[in-house]
Parts: sequence; C-alpha cells; structure tokens
Amino acid sequence: MTDRDAAARNLIRTRLAQSREELRLLLDPPPQADGSPASANGHAGFPRSRTMQMLMSGRGLGTLGAVAGGLLLARPALALRLLRFVPASSVAKLLMARALGALKSKQQNTP
Repeated sequence: MTDRDAAARNLIRTRLAQSREELRLLLDPPPQADGSPASANGHAGFPRSRTMQMLMSGRGLGTLGAVAGGLLLARPALALRLLRFVPASSVAKLLMARALGALKSKQQNTP
C-alpha cells in the first residue's frame, strides 16, 4: 500500500467518524439536567423505545391516524381485522390521559 492510499483511507475513516458522531448527536436524546432517567415525554417507564416515543407524540399520533383512516377507506376488511389486535383498554386509558392533560393545561393557561 502506498502513502497516497493510506492517506486516502485515513481521510475516509476520519470523515466516517465525524458523520457517526453527528448521527449520534442527532439520534441520541439530550441528557437530562437532573440526571433522572425520564425520557423526552416525561415518563420514566413507558414507552422506552425512541420509535414508540415518536409514535406517541402529537405528530406521530396524527400520522398514525391518517394511515389508519387511509387504510379504513382503502381496505375496510383488513383495517377491521387489524383493529382486533389493538388492546382497547390501553388505548382508552391513553386517550383519557391525553384528554385530561389537555383540559388541565387549558385551565392553567386561562387566567
């Protein structure tokens, strides 16, 4: 291997290390100031995965609702069959918690 090849490989490795670090900074959640294990949505235990946290956020739920609505319009039989797999009690609890949270924040914001 020549010096020119070694220099090119070192340059590529340096760029890869920089891009990995940039991706790590983008994808890893920011560290908590108090050192608590709470995630970005304020819950320490659920949901733990970043994918579920994204899906449970406001934008994620809107996207899931749009996909579910499109599936219901396009293939209603498949959508109803898939709906059987959704735990109704968990969804109901989640919706109630969100509704109560929205009501509380609305009451706190009004003087």
